[in-house]
Amino acid sequence: MPIFKRLKKESDLRVSMVGLRLDNRVLQIGGSAPDLIARLAAVVGLNGQASALVPDDSAGETLTQAAGSRGVLVDVKVAPLRAPPFAEGWFDVVVIPELIGGMRPHERVGALQGARQVLRVGGRCLVIESAPRGGLGALFSGRTLDPHYRTHGGAEAALLAEGFKPVRTLAERDGLLFTEGLKPDAAE
Repeated sequence: MPIFKRLKKESDLRVSMVGLRLDNRVLQIGGSAPDLIARLAAVVGLNGQASALVPDDSAGETLTQAAGSRGVLVDVKVAPLRAPPFAEGWFDVVVIPELIGGMRPHERVGALQGARQVLRVGGRCLVIESAPRGGLGALFSGRTLDPHYRTHGGAEAALLAEGFKPVRTLAERDGLLFTEGLKPDAAE
């Protein structure tokens, strides 16, 4: 039995939901999930590229340490989330874990516009956030979300507002909500 517990522990629902291939280029925006980008870097391997965009040096150091502890390469950049220092259309996938729900509206717009800018046409933006809780769980969760964010459509509405289409909720599982939007062709 202990073998199966270890295997289950090593599998990460977030990594599975991102759905990367060996040679993909992936960007994580925000530093709230340092282990995630390290796991994604292990998936894309040396033929791909794993990068992270964080707003401050301490988050950058945390991500760099997480990557080093897993023995993978992650290109960590410290810059405003609205202005990623990467080439336009460079990434296949942008992952935004546990970030946009707690941002102010103008910060959220800037981060999603930055994500759209660095995605290739047909690239995917995946927002991972805690699923909404009801009842007493909502009262005691301690999460701070923009009060209008969920009532105005959450990640789906935010992605649609910034030009991603189609947008869909992929899953709600293990307390996480996965929402994906594609970057359409410029003609759309």
